Order: sequence, then C-alpha cells, then structure tokens
Amino acid sequence: MDWPNHTEAWREWRTAMSGDRMHHGWLLAGKSGLGKHDFAHAAARELVAEEGIPQPKGDHPDILTLTHLPKDDKEERKREKGEPYEKKRNISVGQIREMQKRLTTRPTLGSRRAIIIDPSDDMEKSASNALLKSLEEPPQGTFFLLVSHRPARLLPTIRSRCRMVRFPIFDEGMLRQYLADQTPEADAASIDAAIAACGGSPGIASAFIEHNLTAISAILSQIVTNGDHALGQRAALAKAMGQRPSRDRIAAVLGLAQTTLTSGIADRPAKAQLAAIEANRELGVLASQAATYNFDTSLLIMEAGGLLARAGQASE
Repeated sequence: MDWPNHTEAWREWRTAMSGDRMHHGWLLAGKSGLGKHDFAHAAARELVAEEGIPQPKGDHPDILTLTHLPKDDKEERKREKGEPYEKKRNISVGQIREMQKRLTTRPTLGSRRAIIIDPSDDMEKSASNALLKSLEEPPQGTFFLLVSHRPARLLPTIRSRCRMVRFPIFDEGMLRQYLADQTPEADAASIDAAIAACGGSPGIASAFIEHNLTAISAILSQIVTNGDHALGQRAALAKAMGQRPSRDRIAAVLGLAQTTLTSGIADRPAKAQLAAIEANRELGVLASQAATYNFDTSLLIMEAGGLLARAGQASE
C-alpha cells in the first residue's frame, strides 16, 4: 500500500541516506495503524540494497526483525503451519542478545544490516538495557529501526540515541479514500461512524468496520462522558462484545476505547485530563496483555470499561 501519510517520513529517510553520515538509530513513532510496520520494512530494503548485488524478494539475510515470538512450542507449531497463534507478552532480553551475536559477523550480501524491533515499546526492561549497549556503540554498517506506538514507554536513553520520525494521523479525505479502497463493501453510515471514532487512524477505522463497532462505540462514548456509577453501561459493553469474541475483535475494541478516551482531551478540565491520561496508560498495558494471554472476556471488558468510567467520573 502507498501510505499517503508517509511522504515526510520518506523525505527524511532518503535525505539521510544520501548524506555522508546517516544516523544509526531511528525511532518510528505514531499511533497504531499508521503504517509504521510497512515503512520500517520498505526502508530497511532500501538501506541494504546495493548496486550490482541481486536482492532476494522474500526474507532478506541482512534484515533482522525482532517481534513477539510464539507463546510456547504448541503455538510455534501453529505458526509453522500458517495458523493463528498466541504470542509472548514481551520482546525478551534473549532475543536482543541473540541479535547481538549476529552483529559480530559481517552482513551477508552487502555492507549494511538493518535491525527492526516491532513494537519496541514491548521490550522487557532487561532487553531495553541490553539494546542500549548496541545503540551506544553500533557496529559499522548496522542501523536500528524501532517501531513505537507509545515512545514514552521507552527508556529516555534509548530515545535520546535515536532520530525520531513521527507518522501523522490521516485527515478526513485520506480516511475516506483509504476506507473506499480497503472496505468497498462498507456503507456510507458505517464509514462516517468509523471516521468519527478512529482518531485519524486508518487501522482503527478499518477494524471498526470489519467488527461492526458502531453500537460499542456509542457505549464507550457514554461511559467516557457520563461515567458508569451503576455498572449498566459496562454490562451492556460486555454483552455487545458477543460470546467468545476473537482476539482481533478484542484488540479492535481496546484500540477504539483508547481513541474514545483521548478524543477531545484538551477541552476537558485539568483533573479530567490527568484522569484520562492515566486511564489511557493503563488501557495500553491491558491491550498489550490481551494480545498474549487468555482472559475471561467479560472481565477484561469490564476492566477496560472501568478505566473509561474513572475518566468519565472525573469529568463530572
């Protein structure tokens, strides 16, 4: 996909590549669903390609990606079969150290190697500390691309050693074109609702349509606006999730909850802003856990609703 919000990011990247000394650490920052993953892999391809050296179309020996591994051997077998699988909660220090062993050898095809960490927010503390050593003294020809949805979760020392590229949200015109291309079956009302709820993220907008979240969006907005003293809205939210919802549906609802929580935050009283910021942080933790652990769905959604209710009650 040709992401319309990547124009400035490509300008920064290619200007740096054409210069004499390209920075070795890059922090790709922005909301989830803005194409940072695609940018990281395309940029890495450009980086390692050299004139006169044939480049493989599939996996590249000089591009190493660190992400969530399968939870256990059973889930690993599912991955090998191409089936959906549960992932570990964090990127481990063992993965960082295994990567560092690779850095003691020369790149396979050319003179450059790219390390992608996606999402870098989910590194264990010990993994972050281990990575810092490589960022401080990177081997010649090694470049790091750290995909981050929440840069504030990274160590300040990691952020300070990386050049940050921010990925902007989509404006309404971009969103309408994106949804027309990606979800041609969606009706106008669904598209309007998705655009109103997604906070400029095309990923959240397409998930909104895919999982038909109009009713859930209305409940989330009610909780954020009015709180939920009697727990009725949280019960309605759990019911609207349905029986045994998929992990993708759960992730879509939690992403929508975060967007709903932070929408219009600047217009709220200071106390309500602080409550929303704290609740959003806890929702982010909950979302990262939900992707890798088995939860009772109703309890999970009730907990998420409780975080929104806390922020809503602070606005009263």
